[in-house]
Amino acid sequence: MREGLIALLPRLRRLARALAGQAADADDLVQVVLERALARAEQWRPDAPLDKWVFAIARNAWRDELRARHRSQALFAPEEAGEAVADTNSAPSVQKLVLAKALAALPPDHREVVALVLVEGMSYSEAADLLEVPVGTVTSRLARARTALQAHLGTEA
Repeated sequence: MREGLIALLPRLRRLARALAGQAADADDLVQVVLERALARAEQWRPDAPLDKWVFAIARNAWRDELRARHRSQALFAPEEAGEAVADTNSAPSVQKLVLAKALAALPPDHREVVALVLVEGMSYSEAADLLEVPVGTVTSRLARARTALQAHLGTEA
C-alpha cells in the first residue's frame, strides 16, 4: 500500500491543488490525506482501486476543511504571484493566476468534477462512482463549470 501511495503522490497533489486552489492549502490537504490513509489502511480492500479510495479521502478531507473554516476564503494573490514581479515575460504566470482564480470561484462540487475529469482524466462514470452521484450529475456539473470558467476567463482576457 505504501508503494501505491507513493506512486499516487503526483496525481494526489494535482487533485489537491485543483480542490484547494493554493499551494499551501494543497500541501496541507495532501498531508492530511496521507495521514488518514495510513491510519485507516485496514479499511482499504486490496481488490479495490487505491486511487479511488485515496481520492475519496481527499474529497472528504477538503469538505471537512471547508466546513471548519466557516467562511469563504478570498483569493487575493497566491504566493507564486510575487515570483514574476520583475519578470517582463510573465504572461504564462499571469495566465496561471487567472485560471487559479477562475477555478477558485467555482462551487466546490463543480471544482471537484473539473479536478477529476479534466485534470485527472477520469471518465465521467469513474468520477460519478467516486463522487457517489449519477453520471448525469457529473455531466451537468462539468457543463456548468465549463460555462462558468469560459465566462470568467473571457472577462479576464
